[in-house]
Order: sequence, then C-alpha cells, then structure tokens
Amino acid sequence: MNPREPHLLGHKPGTGPFTVYGTEIGSRLLLGTALYPSPQIMADAVRASGAGIVTVSLRREQARGRTGERFLDLIRALPVAVLPNTAGCRTAREAITTAQMARELFDTAWIKLEVIANDDTLQPDLFGLVEAAEALAKDGFDVFPYTTEDLGAAERLVGAGCRVLMPWGAPIGTGRGLANPYALRTMRAYFPEIPLVIDAGIGAPSHAAQAMEMGFDACLLNTAVAKAGDPVSMAEAFAKAIEAGRAAFVSGLMEQRDMASPSTPVAGTPFFDLARQP
Repeated sequence: MNPREPHLLGHKPGTGPFTVYGTEIGSRLLLGTALYPSPQIMADAVRASGAGIVTVSLRREQARGRTGERFLDLIRALPVAVLPNTAGCRTAREAITTAQMARELFDTAWIKLEVIANDDTLQPDLFGLVEAAEALAKDGFDVFPYTTEDLGAAERLVGAGCRVLMPWGAPIGTGRGLANPYALRTMRAYFPEIPLVIDAGIGAPSHAAQAMEMGFDACLLNTAVAKAGDPVSMAEAFAKAIEAGRAAFVSGLMEQRDMASPSTPVAGTPFFDLARQP
C-alpha cells in the first residue's frame, strides 16, 4: 500500500478490532508499569484498567536486581500481553542489544523501540530509530516504534517493516495532552491502514478521549495513572474515556461550523405577535 495514493488520504480507519502484528487486543488502552507507589498498586491499576498490553523497561528492572525479578514475576502473572521496551537507550546499537536481551527474557518478538535524542524533552532520535528499526525487523522483531508526528520518519519506519506507529502526544511525563493535533490528524489521514497509538504526554482522560475521537487506534500512558492520587480509580477513568472516544469516532462526530445552526428548524413554524393579542 502506498500512503501517498490520493484515494487513501482522508480514508476513515477501520472500525474493527484493534489488531497489531496479527494479534487482536481486547483493549485500546496500553499501560506502563513504572512510577507506581508499590508493585501491588500497579497490578491493581492494570486490572482495573482492563489494559490489553503493559510495557516494561528491561534496563530499569535489571537495575533492581532481585527486586526486579520479583517485579517481573508479578507482571507475568497479569492477564495481559507484555511489551518490553528499550527505554533509556541513546543509540541504535544500545537499543538493538537491549531488544535482543528482552526477547530472551520475555520470550516475545514484540519490542517497543525507543532511541532518545534529548534529555530535556526525551524526544526520539529519528535517525537512530529508523536505523534500529531496520535492523530489528530484519532480525525477526515486531517493532513498535516510539516516534514523533514527522511523516518522513514515519514512512521510513513503515518501509523498514514496522506495522504500527506510536507518535507522541507531547513529551514524556508532561501531561500536556495532544500538543500538535493538526499534525496528528494529518498523520492519521496519511496512514489510514496502519495502527497508530498515541504514546506519551497524555495527562487526563479527556486527552485520551480526544485522541480516540480523532481516529487513533489506542493510547499508551503511564505517569497520568501511576502518579494520580488514586492510581486504580484513575486507571478506570482512562478506560472509560478511551471507550467513549472510540465509540464517538465510530458513530461519526458532527462537523464543526463557523456559524450557529438551530437544532429546531424555524421553517414552517407559526409566529404570533403576542403583543397584539387581547
């Protein structure tokens, strides 16, 4: 499929199930497993969210030693698919090595690929990202790349073999929502058949609902739930927001107007001059 073909631009994405690399996922909410007050609260939040996939940082858990092993056992006991990630990697080579280790540890070809360019914004290094994606796809990985809304990089990633794209909404952990909705809408129209997951920057359930109303296939979030006053209740709130946003998109949102349009038509309605009534 060529995403440049005119008849595909503006094509409404499928309204069927959320499927990535041939696997149907029961929920459009993906949840991170870091920053929670305790492992048990994390597990409770995952269950409350109904998330279909959780992400796990291999580098972070390795640093925990034996505590990390217990944490991974808890993750494996959850009724969800595990998506290991290469969080913290700064070069393509580092990300490739981490991915290979994750495949051995989790016995999965799935990898959320992160190659970070800047410590202040945690923006993806698009050059390193494409390099690593090409190498990992050739090595049999199913790559979930954390990227920006840059269409050129997205084309390169799809060309490298990525069958899903994960553009950021805003920098990781900022909670600012969709910083560039115009570019994200353009990306959605440009890749109508590629699953698109908003990854990073989501801070409130309303942000997630907005992304789903725009036609994105899913949202991945972590900090907004983990750092909430009540992570379990917040996980439930996000699950409901994503479900509502998706239902609104599938149902067909009304078009915005520049001028008012009465909900009750006035044509044919009788008018009476009450001032002249006796």
